[in-house]
Amino acid sequence: MNDKVFSLPILQQITPTISQRQLDHLPVIVVEHPQVRAAITLQGAHLISWQPQGEHPVLWLSDNTPFTENVAIRGGIPICFPWFGPVSEPNHGFARLLPWEFTSHSEDEKGVHLAFTLRDNAKTREQWPHEFTLIARFNLGKECHIELESHGDYSITSALHAYFQIGDIKQISISGLGETFIDKVNQGKIATQQGDLRFTDRTDRIYTQPQAISKIHDPELHRTIEIHHTHHSDVVSWNPGAELSHTIADMTDDGYKTFVCVETARINQPFTATTHTPARLSTTIKIKK
Repeated sequence: MNDKVFSLPILQQITPTISQRQLDHLPVIVVEHPQVRAAITLQGAHLISWQPQGEHPVLWLSDNTPFTENVAIRGGIPICFPWFGPVSEPNHGFARLLPWEFTSHSEDEKGVHLAFTLRDNAKTREQWPHEFTLIARFNLGKECHIELESHGDYSITSALHAYFQIGDIKQISISGLGETFIDKVNQGKIATQQGDLRFTDRTDRIYTQPQAISKIHDPELHRTIEIHHTHHSDVVSWNPGAELSHTIADMTDDGYKTFVCVETARINQPFTATTHTPARLSTTIKIKK
């Protein structure tokens, strides 16, 4: 799926390394830079691909996901705003389903810098009665930095719901999550773990005392993915396992084997934006050998 994005016809060459293309029903901004390849759909300001030159793809994207207006994309890094989870409709908020404005871009020898903006409108105020301006900034090179900046006057939950490409879910481990978590598979009970997280079945956990850096150790792909969290209160890790994966229409039956979610989040300590101070949530992704 990642390669498909970069073979799409160019509709507009914005700069020598940035172009706009069409992925089925969705416009997409594509980056082909000496340091990095990446792609972001205008719907949701959704990073669907990030791959430093010479590396395996870092983000997982389902082979079954549709690229259709107002339908969530399965994979990449969805932006969950202004709520996380099924607390209201739609699940994980409306920001990932709406078209954003591509508001700025620049580039240098290290990579590309892109910004996208979403503002409230009559439709969003029907679902959530607040004025807001949401800015997503992407610095894409050998590292990937994403910052979500939220202007307005409200308190929200949010997450950068990252899906990472891995070799085999049974072989990886994740460190830096902390010991205490809310187990969403077990009726939201508080639980603890010792050592790294390993996956044997469906896993859905909100870690409430995480370290600042989570590390996905992947022996099959011979790399470690570092996820640096900033302005967060929680880190979520999710994999549906075999049984649930079979019920998810936009995922192949064995899709669960090659991804894991590690999400920078504000859930148990919602963040507050004021008229004078925006709320922020950010993550930086690095590849280590």
